[in-house]
Amino acid sequence: QVQLVESGGGVVQPGGSLRLSCAASGSIFSSKVMGWSRQAPGKQRELVAFIESGGSTNYLDSVKGRFTISRDNVANTVYLQMNSLKPEDTAVYYCNMGQFYSGIYGVNYWGQGTQVTVSS
Repeated sequence: QVQLVESGGGVVQPGGSLRLSCAASGSIFSSKVMGWSRQAPGKQRELVAFIESGGSTNYLDSVKGRFTISRDNVANTVYLQMNSLKPEDTAVYYCNMGQFYSGIYGVNYWGQGTQVTVSS
């Protein structure tokens, strides 16, 4: 069973930065797609970014140029560097692990979530 443990959330002012980390247990990390999703109050969960095993990345349009996803396959950890944060980035951020099914990313495992609040 895979466990995903997030850290790095908190409260930050608009324009500030945070880096989220997600440590994964198990030996399958390097072969899997890793992603970050978020859910704001009253809204559906959305996929913010994902990174394939070979390093290719994909981002939600609203975070392109501000967020960067990266992974360390030795440390079994995925990161989300968030810069120029906006109040609308406020949400619970969830780490996830999955794979592609007929070209569509499907999540196999979720972390417990970490709160990010952007407020002055």
